[in-house]
Amino acid sequence: MKKISILLAVGLLAASCNRDKSAEAGTQGMNAAAAAADDNSKANPTIDNPNVASDTEAPNPDAPVMTFAESQFDFGDIKPDSKVAHTFTFTNTGKTPLLIADATASCGCTTPNWTKEPVAPGAKGTLDVQFDSRGKQGLISKQVSVRANTQPSTTVIYIKGNVLTK
Repeated sequence: MKKISILLAVGLLAASCNRDKSAEAGTQGMNAAAAAADDNSKANPTIDNPNVASDTEAPNPDAPVMTFAESQFDFGDIKPDSKVAHTFTFTNTGKTPLLIADATASCGCTTPNWTKEPVAPGAKGTLDVQFDSRGKQGLISKQVSVRANTQPSTTVIYIKGNVLTK
């Protein structure tokens, strides 16, 4: 019974993959069908999609700019099974309020916490990064990606250190 079920499943899978290729509508097929439907009309292969940004789209000169005082911090030697933290400071050097959407670390041992309210132009904000050395040893290098309403929308900062052995 088990062999019959397997053979039936394989047969159905093969049948579903063996479709009539002439029924597929690719760009060529759609254009040919449109031209055949009306000999006087011309098919337009270009489709305008408002959800796709143009390659020539100009950057917003009024966008907020996240300028970090430092983009990397070295903890140096870190004791095993300990937590260390560093506060990164940034300034909004743009012309409109800066709002951080989220910050994600490259690993679960690193935890970011950031300024939640909008940072006015010229004002400062913070990004606290905590690293838990439990279960780690040797050289570490972690990154935190900060997503905000800036251009580009993601800024990356780094922490590094050396977790000592027990």
